[in-house]
Amino acid sequence: MDIRQLRYFIAIAEEGSLSAASQRLNVAQPSLSQHVIKLEDELGLPLLARSSRGIALTEEGQLLLTHARGIMAAMERCLAEMREAGGQVRGQVAFGLPPSVSMVLSVPLAETVRLELPDVRLQAVEAMSGYIKTWLEEGRVDLAFLYDLDRVKDYEVTHFLDEELFFYSAPDAWPAGLTPGAPVPMAALAGLDLVLPTPSHGLRKLIEAEARARGIRLNVVIEMDAMTQIKELVARGSGYTIFAPAAAQDFVARGELVKARIVEPVMARPVYLVRNPARPPSRAARAVEAVCRDVARELIRRGIWEGRIAPGLA
Repeated sequence: MDIRQLRYFIAIAEEGSLSAASQRLNVAQPSLSQHVIKLEDELGLPLLARSSRGIALTEEGQLLLTHARGIMAAMERCLAEMREAGGQVRGQVAFGLPPSVSMVLSVPLAETVRLELPDVRLQAVEAMSGYIKTWLEEGRVDLAFLYDLDRVKDYEVTHFLDEELFFYSAPDAWPAGLTPGAPVPMAALAGLDLVLPTPSHGLRKLIEAEARARGIRLNVVIEMDAMTQIKELVARGSGYTIFAPAAAQDFVARGELVKARIVEPVMARPVYLVRNPARPPSRAARAVEAVCRDVARELIRRGIWEGRIAPGLA
């Protein structure tokens, strides 16, 4: 088994057909087929299930794909670090960002990296935490911010800050009986039409857990795992929602949403900076992490990223 065979196998798995992989790699289809057969013979396992509809990975093929991606990523890091050795910091750094973190951090981080690390290409990848965790496991991102550590084992974790959660309403649809902009007791949420993410979403899990602990039954009328659409619905008066301020600062700044603290109790969620130790960081990744820490601290200090910074990072 060699690197070339693994690269070919990854392309076949990602394209879903030998012909598409052949075009992507500019390698003759019969040659690709022979490489797969050789791999299967060497491993003594079937890697592809072939049918009239095309090809699909077997369970063994899925396992090889996971390892192959890790091996290829390690090889790319090796080459990048050898090129970096003794010279300027350069290379590509992939950074996984949940949507609400991306809203407040991605632009100033990208601008600062471009200014201070001109030979580093930052790849900011925005996605839900579940996808980011998978990318961390597969070595497809170098760094990531996460809101929870489920399924995150033996990773290098830094508790970065705690974000308080706020109640949001359209300015002309503030709930009767509540003073606009004044703190909202959690018990008052029970009678309101809420627009929240689906039950599998980390934010929803946190909100539901806090409500259950106090015997509060929430009335969720719309479930949607799309932050912009949730804000749009609430701005139209179709319900109310609960977000960290970073997620809704754009709508608040335009006057389309009004926010208020939630009290009795105050709800907050931790934000973690995470790195997979199985993927040793390149010099470029370490440099981007240092820049990220500086940028985030400044955003928090200026109140742009609202939250309580962790004691060790202050």
